[in-house]
Amino acid sequence: MKGCLAVTKNNSKLYISMYHYTRDLMHSRYPQIKGLDVKLFRKQIEFFKENFNVVRMEQVIEEVKGGDPLPEKALLLTFDDGYADNFTFAFPVLEEYDLQGSFFIPGKTFSTHQLLDVNKIHYILASADIQHLLKDVLERLDYYRGKEFNYLPNHILFDKYARANRMDCKEVVFIKRILQTILPEELRRRISSELFAKYVCVSEEQLSYELYLSLDQIRMLKRHGMYIGIHGYDHYWLGNLSKREMQEDIVKALESMDEFIDCEQWVMNYPYGNFNQDVLEFIKQKGACIGLTTETRVADLRFDQPLQLPRLDCNDFPPKSINYQKLM
Repeated sequence: MKGCLAVTKNNSKLYISMYHYTRDLMHSRYPQIKGLDVKLFRKQIEFFKENFNVVRMEQVIEEVKGGDPLPEKALLLTFDDGYADNFTFAFPVLEEYDLQGSFFIPGKTFSTHQLLDVNKIHYILASADIQHLLKDVLERLDYYRGKEFNYLPNHILFDKYARANRMDCKEVVFIKRILQTILPEELRRRISSELFAKYVCVSEEQLSYELYLSLDQIRMLKRHGMYIGIHGYDHYWLGNLSKREMQEDIVKALESMDEFIDCEQWVMNYPYGNFNQDVLEFIKQKGACIGLTTETRVADLRFDQPLQLPRLDCNDFPPKSINYQKLM
């Protein structure tokens, strides 16, 4: 590797790049989906080869267990949610450059072929004008309030949860929070399905088969040296569940992924980056050795807890930006 940096015992920094959708956006059915275009993905991988030491998950596990240290400017590639476009577009590039990606797959995506709520929301947002969509969401909140479900008035909900972040405007954040975690689960799914039917031009079943990795594709990733990890079963906000519900989801995830993981030392990637102490204790008891969050900074293995490693978004690196230099 050009400019390859030597291993030093004092190195402890680990850059972890987080990917979701990787596809040919211009020629996809939903070009507004928030993903990394495959041309930019290739440029980014070339940048990593020139400027970092891309490491395997097994090396990181060895490091946190007290074994061989990582090289300087170590970087780990992680892919969330089990999307088929990671196989179609990202995997061939990784193979070409002889790099490992770590793929974190919700068990439900290939076990029952049901569309996850998180993806219903992604595709609704990619298909609708945000102001029209916001109006629809608020109208549905008014319609269901007081009939089967009770929750705060719209203006209070909006004031509390409409907070722009570095990726989304406040309206998008509000819709995501309301439909991902704030409303009761039954109502979240009902409203998401209604909006999906209105704005998205395919059925939930059809999209689920198009969107997610198949069992055979996961097997091929594993055979070709990619790392497979746990991302929950139903992609819940695990820290918001009851202790029993959280444990049931993680056990189902482990059972569905049993073919692909080492049950004595596996890696957890928290959906939405959401966890609490109960989650940490339970996954450690079940054999997790590393946990990946969505806290945005470079990991420092001297100080960060192995089950709470922060990550950077792929948009924090060239050719999208140089934010990675500021997020130490």
